[in-house]
Amino acid sequence: MDAAEFRKRGKEMVDYVADYLEKIEKRQVFPDVEPGYLRPLIADCAPQDPESFEDVFKDIEKIIMPGVTHWHSPYFFAYFPAASSFPALLADMLCGGIGCVGFSWAASPACTELETVMLDWLGKMVNLPEEFLAGKDGQGGGVIQGSASEATLIALLAARTKTIRQVQSEKPELTEAEIMGRLVAYASDQAHSSVERAALIGAVKIKSVPSDEAFSVCGSALKKVLDEDKAAGLIPFFFCATLGTTSCCSFDKLLELGPICNKENIWMHIDAAYAGSAFICPEFRHLLNGVEFADSFNFNPHKWLLVNFDCSAMWVKKRSDLIGAFKLEPLYLQHHHQESGLVTDYRHWQIPLGRRFRSLKLWFVLRMYGVKGLQEHIRKHIRLSHQFEHLVLQDERFEICAEVVLGLVCFRLKVKISQSAKFIDVETLSNGN
Repeated sequence: MDAAEFRKRGKEMVDYVADYLEKIEKRQVFPDVEPGYLRPLIADCAPQDPESFEDVFKDIEKIIMPGVTHWHSPYFFAYFPAASSFPALLADMLCGGIGCVGFSWAASPACTELETVMLDWLGKMVNLPEEFLAGKDGQGGGVIQGSASEATLIALLAARTKTIRQVQSEKPELTEAEIMGRLVAYASDQAHSSVERAALIGAVKIKSVPSDEAFSVCGSALKKVLDEDKAAGLIPFFFCATLGTTSCCSFDKLLELGPICNKENIWMHIDAAYAGSAFICPEFRHLLNGVEFADSFNFNPHKWLLVNFDCSAMWVKKRSDLIGAFKLEPLYLQHHHQESGLVTDYRHWQIPLGRRFRSLKLWFVLRMYGVKGLQEHIRKHIRLSHQFEHLVLQDERFEICAEVVLGLVCFRLKVKISQSAKFIDVETLSNGN
């Protein structure tokens, strides 16, 4: 395929994607296929000779689309939403065209510097404290990770390294293995499973802190668990607070938890994967109050800010904590500007070495929608959630089972339990809408 054919086929693909998204509601949301459906439809081995674009293109509908779950369908109600927009798709096209592997400033200066600036833009939009911004000479800064799971893992590993070094400086007689065996991380019993998985990868213990009747973790609950573990000789080092839990969009009480973590020298990471996008609206920014006590903060623009996957924004107060945990400098990755203090090498902020030019998606979307456009997008969704909540409350057969704060509405069918027969008699749904 030469440049001339690429122009032709590129236009065809853009048309196909535009048609797909414009008519997506006509497709069955969940594919009607069985596991292993695809293998019989394609050859056992890669072709020895080239195939035409036409042959590949027609197989999209024949082979791929029958097995696609259509996340952007208006009838898709699983999980939290996946964001997308035409500006973001165009930016991803440019990203693929440039094709840089931006592991350092020298590997592609624009890739590094645009990300730094875009994370400052986004941080200002949610009114993060100045300490989290890179600015011209700040100690903090932001980075794009692939997912909130990665951000949690990065924060936990950085906290682990920081704590081990601190304990070793105070008690040099303890080996790293002895310290590791006593480290404990904490999260709400409502926290996402990725927090537990981060502890599993980090080879440290993790304990659940019980939530209250509003499904939130309060300061007293955390303090109780910490006191018990310290008395047992354990070393608390990491707490993941959640803003907008997966199960019901509840919010841990940062203003109570933050001072405790600071006093106990515990790294507090905030996972706001879904809810964080709403903080660009001033009327919802109070949900982030207490972030000033945190060491790191994360949310996913790819969930609600019209940026397609993957784009998970993470900020730290002290980037030296990340760099100190992950920095390795083989000769073949060094460059003349790395010690100047003026550049960031993002390979020290993440697990992989290579990275895509993901900040282009933020740049396109933030410029083409503007803050006001994105705020209205969020507000519209929240208005719809409260409208749906109102409809549910008007139907006596259902009840709301968690406070509706943002776009998630948790409701359930009311049941009548017969004590004598010990069975659940569910009111019929045959009448009504």
